[in-house]
Amino acid sequence: MKLQVAIDLLTTEAALELAGKVAEHVDIIELGTPLVKSEGLSAITAIKNAHPDKIVFADLKTMDAGELEADIAFKAGADLITVLGAADDSTIAGAVQAAKAHSKGVVVDLIGVKDKVTRAKEVRALGAKFVEMHAGLDEQAQPGYNLNVLLSAGEEARVPFSVAGGVNLSTIEAVQRAGADVAVAGGAIYSAADPELAAKELRAAII
Repeated sequence: MKLQVAIDLLTTEAALELAGKVAEHVDIIELGTPLVKSEGLSAITAIKNAHPDKIVFADLKTMDAGELEADIAFKAGADLITVLGAADDSTIAGAVQAAKAHSKGVVVDLIGVKDKVTRAKEVRALGAKFVEMHAGLDEQAQPGYNLNVLLSAGEEARVPFSVAGGVNLSTIEAVQRAGADVAVAGGAIYSAADPELAAKELRAAII
């Protein structure tokens, strides 16, 4: 299972500083949506130039103009981009077409999708590299939120998947047991007193 750090910071400088601390312990460096919106495509280029050996994941959350948005992100240095699972099939297919042209990949983010299992199978058939079983920060803040809902959906869908939404040292074992291909840790790393140590501990917890 790969470890992905989600960098939900707002400046390229802060993102580069965090990436520099944790890169040794992660496989995928994700530029969170707020970072991409705040700093633009230049943030993608900066991270890729600083860490050319890492998979750079641009969390665009594209909902329309899939081929165009994917193309510009891939040209900026992204290896993976996200399209929302709620988008039209044609949007996902367009992004996949751009990915093929650049030998890159599309991840379909199932945030907000009620029937994650069905949609996961559909978008995998459209060419998604993997799907992201994702609960956003707002959803995680709701009373009764449980990561197991995402893990169960991943197990049932039987397609390559990542999990984002409460991955930390106490849950990462369950994420791996569910068969996830990628564990996405955000706050567990960037909000930690020692982000490098947090990333190192998460890496060590992966069998």
